[in-house]
Amino acid sequence: MSDEQHFNLDGAGTPTAPGIFVDLDTVADVEFVPGLRFQPTLGQNSLANYVTFQPHTEAPMHVHVEEQVVVVVDGEFDFTIDGETRTMRRGDLAVIPPWVPHGAKTGDQGCTEVDVFSPPRTTLLAHVHPEPTGDA
Repeated sequence: MSDEQHFNLDGAGTPTAPGIFVDLDTVADVEFVPGLRFQPTLGQNSLANYVTFQPHTEAPMHVHVEEQVVVVVDGEFDFTIDGETRTMRRGDLAVIPPWVPHGAKTGDQGCTEVDVFSPPRTTLLAHVHPEPTGDA
């Protein structure tokens, strides 16, 4: 595939909503576990969650129906997927299919990461950034 095929405006579809920009300072924090802060923003078919782990914080092992992609932005944590644990650092990614057990724990330093859920994670829907207005 060429760059012209990848980057083109020859789509046959109609936009289903306006694009938005989100200022994280406007997204309310959600804290289910002390030291673990979520800032979720809803798209049409996915949810992006900006996550901040304080040092010595644990996201307990859990499962969910949504697929999850984890992208480490800063710091590091030990991430476990289905019994296998790896230390993830800036630039590392993990993909967790539905119903696969996973969890994370920080050591002496914290970690900032972004989770992307498809479809949107149901337990975060009540806490998402306000609906897009198209003005941002």
